[in-house]
Amino acid sequence: MIRGEHIQSPGVARTGRAGDARLAFERVGNRTVVRTALAHSPLRLLTPRNHGHAAWVYTSSLGGGLVDGDHLSVELDVAEGAAALLSSQGSTRVYRSPRGCRSDLSARVAEGALLALVPDPTMCFAGARYDQRQDVQLAPGASLILMDLVTAGRSANGERWAFTHYSSALRVHREGRALLDERWLLDPHQGTLPERLGRFDALGTVLLVGPSLASAREALAERVGALPVIPRAGLVCSASPLGPDGLVLRAAATSAEVLLRTAREWLSFLSGMLGDDPWARRA
Repeated sequence: MIRGEHIQSPGVARTGRAGDARLAFERVGNRTVVRTALAHSPLRLLTPRNHGHAAWVYTSSLGGGLVDGDHLSVELDVAEGAAALLSSQGSTRVYRSPRGCRSDLSARVAEGALLALVPDPTMCFAGARYDQRQDVQLAPGASLILMDLVTAGRSANGERWAFTHYSSALRVHREGRALLDERWLLDPHQGTLPERLGRFDALGTVLLVGPSLASAREALAERVGALPVIPRAGLVCSASPLGPDGLVLRAAATSAEVLLRTAREWLSFLSGMLGDDPWARRA
């Protein structure tokens, strides 16, 4: 279990909760510190210590997931030269929600700063409706690592791609210019999801942008590009350049475990950049 402090206001009603959080990171000497960490229930923020120079924050939700009507919002600033990691204490579970649930994240990354957004996968249960929006503004010289994974749900319980609606919008801008602006939509109104997604139980995107990630991008582009094409493979990957200093990696896997392991292997360089391994310290 992650150990750290959390700051939260008194609990609110179980149904239709609105939780917001404000985070700010700044560099002090050779280290990054969390200058601001404010959250309102059901959101919680945990700020564990680590052996590196970067600051880490993990999010969690009271009740173990999102229920009908929940709307979570996070605003995040990374100051010049700082290095920050935002992850989650576990998978984002979205329960049956006829009215829907929503999660919004807005981040600003200053010049020479690094932000790693690497939460655990999103898992939508049967009958869930979920909309996610991530908006990242990068200053010149800023760098971004982003991991966004979604799984089929509780497949072992017969709830394979059984949610009602899933939407994920991602926008990354630098100096007002869009580097990436996309929206994933999984909705049975467009066709039965298990049939459309075939053998795959998990989908994911990994995004690397910025000057501090040049060597990692080059190595990953070569590594993924060299993978053989195998019929009925359990993992299918692709790598695409994104402008002069970006790379988008896509993956589809037959299990959530394979996808998560693959994404973390791609980001194995992260521990060196942060000075500590954020996943090894999770156990």
